[in-house]
Amino acid sequence: MKYALGLDYGSLSARALLVEVETGKEAADAVRAYRHGFIEDALPATGETLPPDWTLQDPQDYLSVLALLTRDVLSASGVAPEDIIGVGVDFTACTILPVKADGTPLCFLPEFRGEKHAYVKKWKHHAAQDEANRLNAVAARCGEQFLDWYGKRISSEWMVPKVWQVLNEAPGVYEAADHFIEAADWMIWQLTGVLGRCNCAAGYKAIWTKGEGYPPTSFFKALDERLEHVVEEKLSGDICFLGDKVGEVTGEMAAHTGLCVGTAVAAGIVDAHVAVPAMGISEPESFLLIIGTSTSDLLLGRERKLVPGICGAVEDGVLPGLVGFEAGQCCVGDMFDWFVRSQVPPAYHEQAAARGCSIHLVLRELAQALLPGENGLVALDWWGGNRSVLVDADVTGMIVGMTLATKPEEIYRALLEATAYGARKIIENFEQHGVAIKHVYACGGISIKDPFMMQIYADVFGREIATSAVVQTTAYGAAMYGAVAAGAVRGGYDDIGGAIRNMRCPRGKTYTPNPEAHAVYEELYAEFLRLHDYFGRGENDVMKRLKALRNQKKTHMKQGGNHA
Repeated sequence: MKYALGLDYGSLSARALLVEVETGKEAADAVRAYRHGFIEDALPATGETLPPDWTLQDPQDYLSVLALLTRDVLSASGVAPEDIIGVGVDFTACTILPVKADGTPLCFLPEFRGEKHAYVKKWKHHAAQDEANRLNAVAARCGEQFLDWYGKRISSEWMVPKVWQVLNEAPGVYEAADHFIEAADWMIWQLTGVLGRCNCAAGYKAIWTKGEGYPPTSFFKALDERLEHVVEEKLSGDICFLGDKVGEVTGEMAAHTGLCVGTAVAAGIVDAHVAVPAMGISEPESFLLIIGTSTSDLLLGRERKLVPGICGAVEDGVLPGLVGFEAGQCCVGDMFDWFVRSQVPPAYHEQAAARGCSIHLVLRELAQALLPGENGLVALDWWGGNRSVLVDADVTGMIVGMTLATKPEEIYRALLEATAYGARKIIENFEQHGVAIKHVYACGGISIKDPFMMQIYADVFGREIATSAVVQTTAYGAAMYGAVAAGAVRGGYDDIGGAIRNMRCPRGKTYTPNPEAHAVYEELYAEFLRLHDYFGRGENDVMKRLKALRNQKKTHMKQGGNHA
C-alpha cells in the first residue's frame, strides 16, 4: 500500500495527515501548535512593543513542528517511510518572510534577531494598509488592467504592500533580503533545496498573471522608484504550477523528518485552495467556504469575469483549466475566540469547567435556545477588517441593539449571524456580477464541530450547504497533491482529476434552510446591508477616524508620552 503525506500549516498550528493513495483512507493524523503562536504584542527577542495591526511569526516554529508531525504520523500509523511516495504542503497566505539567497530567514541571523521586519508577516498583518491604499490609487491612475482581476483593490494582506512597508520602515531589511517569499514556497524550498514559486500564491497574492507575469517595471517605479526592479531583485524564482513535482526530500530533511530521501514533493499551495479538490469539487458554479480563524471562499468558473471586492480571479489558480475566484472574511474563528477570552463572565467559564466542556459549547447551547431575532442585535463582522467585498482593513466591528439586559449568549449568537451575513454578501456579489452559484459547500473544523452555526448559515443563505466529514480537509487536499507529484509511475496519479476520483473526502451532513428562520433573517440581513454600506462605503468613516486616533495615542505612549 502506498501513502501520501499532507502537511497543512494553519494560523496557529500545523497538521499532518497520512492518506492511502489508492483508497483515500486516512492512516494517521497529528496536530502541533507553534511555540510562539502569533507575535502581536511584543517581539520575544527584545521585548519591543509592536505597533497596532501587526501579526508576526517565527519561521523556526514551522521547522520544529515539521519534525514532530512527520514522526507523529509515522509512529501512529506504523507505515514505513519508503511507502510514502509524495508530500504536499499547504500554508496560510499571504504569509511572507525575507530570506537570504540560500533560504535562511533574516530573523535567524544575529544582526536581525531584534528587527521586527525580519520576521514572518502573517496574512492577518494589516499594518500595510497605507501602502495598499497608495498602490490602488497609483494602479487606477495608471490604468493598470491587473486591478480588474483583483476586485479593483489590492489588499493590505498581500505581498506587494507588505514588501513596500518593509522598504519604507526598514530599508536595511529590504536591502539585506535576497527574496521575499511565501511561507508555502519557503517550506518546499526547505524540503527539497529547490526555489520555486507556485502559481497559486503568486497569482492570488503577488499580482502575477499567467501569460503576462508580474506588472511592468514602470508600474513599480510609479509606486516608488526604489521598487522599480523589485520583481527581479526580490521576487525571482521559477513559477511552478499546482501538482508539479518541485523536487525531492533532501538528505538533510530526511534526517530531520524521518521521511526517505527522494520522496516527491509537490508545489506549495494556499491552504484554502487545496480544499477544493479534497471536497471532490471539479465543476464550475460550486461555492466553497473554508471556515476557520478566517474564512476563505473559492468558486470555479470557465472564464474570468470582473467582480469588485474579491481577492482574485486567477486562471488555473485552484484547478487546472478553470478560473478560480477567491473572496473571504478575515475574522471568523478569531472573533469568537476574542469574545470568549475577553467578554464572557467567569460564571460561564466555571460552568464549562464543571461540565468538562468547551466554553463555546455552553454559549452555543444557550444561544441555540433563542429564536432568530430574539436577541435584538445585528453585528458587523469586521473585528479584523473586511476582506470582501470592501477590501478595507481599517473598518472595525460593531454591534447594534445592546441594552442593560443583553446577555453573553445573545451577543455570541449575533457574532455567529454576522459572519453568515458577511458570507451571504459575498455570494450575492458574485451572482450580481455574472458568476453563477448552484451549490454551496463548507469545510474546516468549525463546519464539523458547530452544527448550530452551519444551520444559521443555511437559514441566512436560504440555500442547502453540504459539508465534509473530514476535519483535516486541507491536509487531505495537500496529500492529494503529494500523490500527483509522485505520479502514476510511483503509484500516485498523473493529474489532480485522478486523485479527485479516488481520494476525495467523504461528504458529511447537509444543512437545509428552515423557511421560518429564513424569513426573519431576510429582515435582519437587510439591516446588516444598511449598516454595511453606511459604515463601509464612505458615508460615515467614524471607524477609521477612531482607529487613527487610537494608533496616534498608542504611538505617543510608546514614544514616552503621558496620559494627558
